[in-house]
Amino acid sequence: MWIGWLEFDLLLGDVRSLKQKRSLIRPVIAELQRRFAVAAAETGAQELYRRANVGVAAVSADRTHVVDVLDAAERLVAARPEMELLSTRRGLLRSTDD
Repeated sequence: MWIGWLEFDLLLGDVRSLKQKRSLIRPVIAELQRRFAVAAAETGAQELYRRANVGVAAVSADRTHVVDVLDAAERLVAARPEMELLSTRRGLLRSTDD
């Protein structure tokens, strides 16, 4: 079994409240979950208006599939005009790794 994860550091556009921030982040998380069947959540910077960390995790029997899903998820987030992708952290583990 292969387990892959991404953590996005995002800079949001003209956001002036946490409510506005949630209105931008929630649809992205929902789209990631719907399109790629991954686990996704806001994972950090929750008290900041213009910054967000979003985590994504995928599991598959095939390493190539996990990498393809994570690549597609990263492209989706990077293409969103209302936010700037500042950085991405990525991890990939095999279940038999120690």
